[in-house]
Order: sequence, then C-alpha cells, then structure tokens
Amino acid sequence: MRAASEESDWQLPYGTIALMWRGGCIIRAAFLDDIKAAFDKDPELLNLLLDPFFKKQVKEAEASWRRVVSTAATLGIPVPAMASALAFYDGYRRDRLPANLLQAQRDYFGAHTYERVDKPGGEFFHTNWTGKGGDVTASTYDA
Repeated sequence: MRAASEESDWQLPYGTIALMWRGGCIIRAAFLDDIKAAFDKDPELLNLLLDPFFKKQVKEAEASWRRVVSTAATLGIPVPAMASALAFYDGYRRDRLPANLLQAQRDYFGAHTYERVDKPGGEFFHTNWTGKGGDVTASTYDA
C-alpha cells in the first residue's frame, strides 16, 4: 500500500485503513486500535516494528517465538508463517546480511566475481576457491 500510495501520490491514512478490517475480518481485536494509534502518532511510519509499542511487544515475545519455531523444526512440524516472520524480523534488524555468501557461491560455481565489504563499491574480485584451474572470470553481473 505504501509503494502504491507514493507512486500515485495518494497519501493513504494507514491507521484508518487498519480499522477497516474490523467490519468483517477475524482480526477484530484491540490490536487494530494499536495499529491505528501507531500510524496516528507517525503517519510516515515505515514498519510497525519501529513503533515503540510494537517494538516492546515483539521484544517481550521474542524468546518464546524463537522457542516455538525451533521446537517445531526439531519435531518436524511445519510453521512456515511463524518461521518466515522470524526470519524477516531477524533480517530487518541487521545492517549486513549473508547475501555475501550467495555472491561467493556464484563466484565458486561460475566465476561471476563479487564485491567485498572492506573495499570500495564497484571493485570486483574473483577467488580461485579450489586452487585448481585458471583465473577465469565471467563479465561483471548487475542484478
């Protein structure tokens, strides 16, 4: 909704939109009031995780959330929504994510090169990961 609002200059009232679900949805909880309050306080709020109320709630539930997901995984019980939400939460809070590992794997399998976080952007490297073969690289790849 935010992307469409910015693209079309709609200036959507996200708090009011949250309350619309009350009329016919299973999310008829006081939770919707909390969402509205967060957007009333900061109409430009990019994510509810940045609101102090929601930040506190998630922080208090985090250990249990992790325990449920890990126990489910150990027992072979799929909890895709909870596990994906936890992965999103962990990723959202990080400055640097393991995408660098993907670049290294691409370079290993196809000599695609990679950028290093300790070097200026736009500088590409290739590593001879196995010690065998030449120093062949593909052209740079811009995704």
